[in-house]
Amino acid sequence: MARHKFSWLFIVWVIVGLIIAWTHAYITVAILKLAVTVALAVFLWPLLLLGVSLHVT
Repeated sequence: MARHKFSWLFIVWVIVGLIIAWTHAYITVAILKLAVTVALAVFLWPLLLLGVSLHVT
């Protein structure tokens, strides 16, 4: 079975990109909260059908 491995250069590239985006205000706390809310809604969608609020405040 073939497994794909990310190179260390790629991982460093992404981390540096995230830091630069954060320092230039492309990534904010509000966007991170929204991303967490979306991830919770996608992975825990049965709870949404039961009326559970997954909004991160």
